[in-house]
Amino acid sequence: MSEDATQPIISPDGKRLMYITLPAPQWTELWVSDIDGGNKVKLATGENLGTGTWAPDNSRLSFQELRFGAGSRVYVVGADGSGLRQLPLPLQVVNYSLLSPDKKTIYVTGEEKRSSTQTVWRVNTDGSNPEKFTDSCGIVTDADASGQYLLSVVWSGWPGETGIYEVSISDRKCIPLLPGVVTAYATISRDGKSFLYAVASRGEVTIYRQPWKDGKTIGAPQVALKAPFAFSLWYAEHAAYDFSRDLSTVVYAHPRGQADLYLLGQK
Repeated sequence: MSEDATQPIISPDGKRLMYITLPAPQWTELWVSDIDGGNKVKLATGENLGTGTWAPDNSRLSFQELRFGAGSRVYVVGADGSGLRQLPLPLQVVNYSLLSPDKKTIYVTGEEKRSSTQTVWRVNTDGSNPEKFTDSCGIVTDADASGQYLLSVVWSGWPGETGIYEVSISDRKCIPLLPGVVTAYATISRDGKSFLYAVASRGEVTIYRQPWKDGKTIGAPQVALKAPFAFSLWYAEHAAYDFSRDLSTVVYAHPRGQADLYLLGQK
């Protein structure tokens, strides 16, 4: 697409994409399209929208809106724009929203007061039973299908040690998995036996696979995919990429006005 856009999130089946466009200062739009950019549907407009996650059956998605001076809002909506529902949560800032694998609950990470500790709230997707779930364990980005663990990430420069963590749902304990890793998301693989994360370095982006079982890492991270070009993990203060769980597709934002310089060697 030619619009200035960011925060792409690929649907679980790899066929659709949600993303945010930036048509004007302090004005954003949430769109859904096919993975090739066709069949676009605008779902929402707002001052500062952010993508959340897809339901496992690709039918619904979550998103959030930061309203400067008026708190934040979290929504669940059908992929076709139907059934929009706002969820009641006492958060001034929302960083991420995660639909659970059972499609019944949603985990939302945010700040109850600006510049305060990150807290994770859990609420049913019909808006009932909101409760504070945990705090001081980063931003929750994925949940395993068994309903036992959440994966979370502490971003560089945020309170706490940068890295990838997990939250045990049964006792709500925060457990470090890969301290020091700088990434935007941690995503559980399709078979549930590992999790994936991207790391940017000079001239390339590498997606690593960390074997994982019963809440414990197994061995060292392995290179799952290495892109032969660089792209930023961040754009407009948000994550600017996503990849499908089978690693067949990578989507990333390329800011307007940015050019790439290549060196072509000769043999």
